[in-house]
Amino acid sequence: MPLQPGDSAPNFSLPDADGNLVQLTDYRGQWVVLYFYPRDNTPGCTKEACSFRDFYSDYQSSDVVVLGISTDDAKSHNKFATKYSLPFPLLTDVEGHVATAYESYGLKKFMGKEYLGISRNTFLINPDGKIEKVYLKVKPDNHASEVLADLGAIRAA
Repeated sequence: MPLQPGDSAPNFSLPDADGNLVQLTDYRGQWVVLYFYPRDNTPGCTKEACSFRDFYSDYQSSDVVVLGISTDDAKSHNKFATKYSLPFPLLTDVEGHVATAYESYGLKKFMGKEYLGISRNTFLINPDGKIEKVYLKVKPDNHASEVLADLGAIRAA
């Protein structure tokens, strides 16, 4: 059964672009936007990452952590983050284990070919470590502002 709001967010320990280990439990007590994306330096992924970058000060002022995860290695993440001045950690899930735990890794089809890869999904995790909202097959254009608006509505309720 897919992860649903109210489920505990699966914990993980992954390296960031600098090799530092990041664990979800490090952010207990804070809101976390955990977004999975297919590949560094591709059009949709760049659009999505730059959107989170452009709204990053709004996330920071709301005490929200943004974490991006893909199967790219640290060197690729470093280049991507530097090229686009991304101020949040990009985590390396080379084997796709964390993406699998979040049901964001599996068989994909593109131009008639099948392959294993990450789906563009986002999880909004509350300060108690529970999934608050799930976004599947995200459209990268307005996603960062959509999550921010939803977060504001959830906190106001």
